[in-house]
Amino acid sequence: MERNFKQTESDLKIVTPRYQQIAVDIAGKIVDKHYAIGGRVYARSALASQYGVSPETARRAINVLSDMNIVEVTKGSGVVIRSYENAVKFIKQYKDIQTLHDLKNEILRKVDQQIDDAFIVKDQVAKLVERIDRFKSVNPFVPFEIEITEDTPLLNKTSSDVNFWHNTAATIIAIKRGGELLMSPGPYAMFCERDVVYFIGDENSYERVRNFMYPEEETSS
Repeated sequence: MERNFKQTESDLKIVTPRYQQIAVDIAGKIVDKHYAIGGRVYARSALASQYGVSPETARRAINVLSDMNIVEVTKGSGVVIRSYENAVKFIKQYKDIQTLHDLKNEILRKVDQQIDDAFIVKDQVAKLVERIDRFKSVNPFVPFEIEITEDTPLLNKTSSDVNFWHNTAATIIAIKRGGELLMSPGPYAMFCERDVVYFIGDENSYERVRNFMYPEEETSS
């Protein structure tokens, strides 16, 4: 199955770039009033050391905040906090994006689960069919059954009297009568009202026996 070898979208782990993570962290500190409006953020080298990243990654984080008008970068003054509101907006946008990612992954996970469940059901059905076929091959004589009523012209006659096998190509293996089951009743067992006759044959045996037992039903249909 191809899906076992190809990585699906739900298998992919969504990772936010490190510089964005740093930008979000700084914006969060602004929202938490850790940084005051007009105050200065550490220099890029200090940020790089603080977050354990390269100066280039720190620079990109500051650029994100600058693009969102949260901070202002000026020569000599460094990075100055300019907007609390924009920091709040940035944090909200980031959380919304993360929520969308989470929802997408959850939907994809459930779709994959449904696909997996479908494969499981398909496998179980295949096993069931295989076992049924195996059972049929080991037990080819799964019997049919038919009840004797007063409507049959064969009532109170024996299978020998009516040439049952020659007319139906079916073999009677048992007759249930009252609380008894007559096994291998032989050609001289009589068909009595309310008997249940068990017989074996090919897949069309039941239809032939039914038509033989109740020919009027065949004519009326």
